[in-house]
Amino acid sequence: MKEKLIVRGRLVTPADIVFIRSFIEKYHDKGRTFISKELCRYWNWRQPNGALKDMACRDFLSRLEKKGLITLPPSKSINHKRKAKKVISLPLHDKTPISSSLKEILPIEVKLVRWTVHESLFNGFLSAYHYLGYCQFVGAHLKYMAFSKQRPLACLGFAVAAWRLNCRDRFIGWDDETRKKNLHLISNNVRFLILPWVKVPHLASHLLSLIAKRISSDWQRVYGYPIVLLETFVEKQRFFGTCYKAANWLKVGETCGRGRNDRYKKKNKPIKAVFVYPLHKNFRLILNG
Repeated sequence: MKEKLIVRGRLVTPADIVFIRSFIEKYHDKGRTFISKELCRYWNWRQPNGALKDMACRDFLSRLEKKGLITLPPSKSINHKRKAKKVISLPLHDKTPISSSLKEILPIEVKLVRWTVHESLFNGFLSAYHYLGYCQFVGAHLKYMAFSKQRPLACLGFAVAAWRLNCRDRFIGWDDETRKKNLHLISNNVRFLILPWVKVPHLASHLLSLIAKRISSDWQRVYGYPIVLLETFVEKQRFFGTCYKAANWLKVGETCGRGRNDRYKKKNKPIKAVFVYPLHKNFRLILNG
C-alpha cells in the first residue's frame, strides 16, 4: 500500500494487514463472527459502554476483503452466488386510510421496539415502504414505532453518527481528535417512515418532537451514555426537510455528493441537506470536552 489507507477512521498499515492475515489463518475454521470478536478483544475495540464493536469490525474486515487485501472464510449465512437485496416478509396488516387532523388521533404512543415483538414489523415496514428499503443498522441503534389506538403510524430509526461531516463538524467546532473521542454522543436519524396510508398534517414534526424528549434517556438506559445531538440527511431531489424545519432542527449545510468510502473525490451520490437538533443547551461544551 503506497498511499495511506484509512478504513472506518482507522489507519491501516502494511503491518496491520500482515497481522490480520495471520489472525484469519489461525481462526479460519471458526468463521467470520468469531474472528471479528477476537480481533475486537485483541485491539480492545469497544463501544463506550464496554460492548465489543463486533458489527463495525465485520464491516471493517469486509472492506479490506473488497480491496483485495485479505481473504475471509466463507460466510455461513450468505450465499455469495445469489446475494440479493434482503426482503422482510410482512404479516397481513390494516391499510385502512388514516386521514384526519393530528388532534383527532391523539394520544400517540411511541414505543421503543428493538428486541420486542414489534421489531420484525418495523423491519418489514421499512423493507416494503421506505424508498431506501431495509438494512441492518450497524453499531449502537434504537428503533421506534408510533401508534394511535394500537394502529401503527410511523417508524423511526436512530444509529451511529456519520464519521466525518464537514458542515456538522464546523458547526460543533471540534478538532479530529475530539471528534473521534466524542462522536458516540451524536445519533443519526437514519430512517423515518410515515406509513403510506397515513395522511395526517403535522404528524412527522410532532413525532420528531416526541422522540427528542426521550431518546437521550433511552440511549442512556440501553447503552450507558446519553446523546446530546441528533443529525440527519435529507435527499434534496426527493424532499424539502419540511418536518425537520417545523420541529426546529437546524440546517447546517449540505453533503458534497461523495460517498463515505470515496477516495477519489468523485461526486456520484445525491446531494443531501444536513440537519441537526441539539438535545442539551451546552452541547458544544460537552462535545468539545
